[in-house]
Amino acid sequence: MSAPDNTDLSTAEAPRLLTEVPGPEALARIERDRKVTSPSLPRAYAFVPKRGGGAVVEDVDGNRFLDLNAGIAVTSTGHAHPKVVEAIQRQAGELVHYSASDFYLPIYSDLCEVLDRIAPMSGSTRSFLTNSGTEAVEGALKLSRHATGRQYAIAFYGAFHGRSYGAISLGASKAKYRAHFGPVVPSTYHSFYGDFEYIENVLFKHMVYPDEVAAIFVEPVMGEGGYIVPPEGWMRYLRELCDEHGILLVADEVQSGMGRTGKMWAIEHFGVEPDILLSGKGIASGMPLGAIVAREDLMTSWETGAHGSTYGGNPLSCAAALATIELIEGDLMDNAISVGGVLLEGLRGIQERYPALLVDVRGLALMIGIEFPDGGVRTEVEQAAFRRGLLALGCGENAIRMSPPLVIREDQAKTALDVFEEAVAEVAGS
Repeated sequence: MSAPDNTDLSTAEAPRLLTEVPGPEALARIERDRKVTSPSLPRAYAFVPKRGGGAVVEDVDGNRFLDLNAGIAVTSTGHAHPKVVEAIQRQAGELVHYSASDFYLPIYSDLCEVLDRIAPMSGSTRSFLTNSGTEAVEGALKLSRHATGRQYAIAFYGAFHGRSYGAISLGASKAKYRAHFGPVVPSTYHSFYGDFEYIENVLFKHMVYPDEVAAIFVEPVMGEGGYIVPPEGWMRYLRELCDEHGILLVADEVQSGMGRTGKMWAIEHFGVEPDILLSGKGIASGMPLGAIVAREDLMTSWETGAHGSTYGGNPLSCAAALATIELIEGDLMDNAISVGGVLLEGLRGIQERYPALLVDVRGLALMIGIEFPDGGVRTEVEQAAFRRGLLALGCGENAIRMSPPLVIREDQAKTALDVFEEAVAEVAGS
């Protein structure tokens, strides 16, 4: 047996490929996986990670990849950030679990105090911690109905809010997420992302009175639907519409939050305050955690026992979140802006050289979408990048997202651009 490789991946050269991708160990592991796991799992490509550091991930064959998807925008501070790892280890040595739903867990309220401080609302807030972003969506749907006494909700075509019943009812990104699961939760209507007229001229005139709508759920920057930045003034339009009709504005920041857009929350770019904010993914650098952050008057509107969670806000995840937020507030948001600028500029240069393939390049800081003519071309580029040791991931119908760890360095970003252009050139010449 060969000695383990103890190379610090956060400073290691990548990409570095020792085998064809996927390699023999990866193929063997995939074959084992297929015998025992649910086929519902939507694997993007044949990547089998073993360990990671910073923006580099090594697979089971020892191949090193530059990670531009951060486990779907989850490992915000990079893979195995030493401060996050130390916080988890320290907490594990003291207390691994005690349910904050039934008892007073100190680190739970510690994190809620921090969330109140960084929340994009001017007044006081309170938080409920969950195991995931999806659970935060579900809880927010319950809270908005309870607080308003109304039953209807509005969301947007293209949006993704999770996989459970309330979440897929709000989401409208792909029909397959709902296929054969109906009926979904009733009383949900959809409008078009970035549209200024449909809600008032169609939904309110023909489908539902506005005084029956509890909440509008919106991603301040659309995630799974294509990494789409809304048009100027649209978020303010939604805020004013909600204010006019007593509707709650729920900002789903599960993918766009935690410094990814160069601000702690993407909605801060638009000068708008939500009534309820949802977090997940990058909040704890890979540990399972989500959060509902709501105006105090809303969160105190439901009574004791109305909502709870056995594992939500477990001590290890809370410890990881506190370390994560400290790092993001330290210098990672600034890094997201500077390195995101390098990526955006470089991608627009590639677009100029391959205008037939790159239809659009858009984004804020390290939340970048690249649109292709169709889904087939997008997948070819995604796969060609993977074979070269670059991990990117599709979103929407025709786009690839770049959502790397916020620790990605400028030299790594420039390497990623070179490799990505090689992948584009391969597809362009095929």
